[in-house]
Amino acid sequence: MTEHFAGFPKDFFAFFRELKANNNRPWFEENKERFKESVQAPMSQFIAAMAPKLAKISKNFVADPRPNGGSMFRIYRDVRFSKDKRPYKEHAACHFRHALGKDAHAPGFYMHFAPDEVIFGGGLWMPPPEALSKIRDQIAGKPQAWKKAVMEVHGALRWRSWRCADTAAARLRSRAPLHRRHQEKILLRHARGQRKARVIAETRR
Repeated sequence: MTEHFAGFPKDFFAFFRELKANNNRPWFEENKERFKESVQAPMSQFIAAMAPKLAKISKNFVADPRPNGGSMFRIYRDVRFSKDKRPYKEHAACHFRHALGKDAHAPGFYMHFAPDEVIFGGGLWMPPPEALSKIRDQIAGKPQAWKKAVMEVHGALRWRSWRCADTAAARLRSRAPLHRRHQEKILLRHARGQRKARVIAETRR
């Protein structure tokens, strides 16, 4: 059953602003119930409300509102191999992945909510070599179709995008539209690889 989503409460972003200034275990433990009420609960409602919209795109994309094991990302950071030892993420996020996918590397849609930015992305994150090779072959084999798809996204949303390294996914932010020359550089980097694109860009200066 689809839940009604009335929007995020004011404390949703207030929580993350305060967390940024107090990113430590004692503060989080004191505010854990607040996190569940102001962040987890509305995120679950948002995810549930997205289910029928995703179904219009494809029945294969999953919107699972469970706070653990579903579409919502955990707030805990993996700091084992990172120099940044902050224990908690300072944003909320969810991933509507393909039904056959097992983790964040599966094809899908990503949404990220923070006090200073809201990000939408679609595609694959750090795909394995075999999948990455297929993506590159498709882009290189149909450059005009890829260019048309990217331009349609830019024209419809008028959002700014950054190249997502080694993937065909676009990471979008609500900023000013890209300059045409910048759009062309993004296409070149996707289709030919960053190194070759850099050489081309240098010769055009």
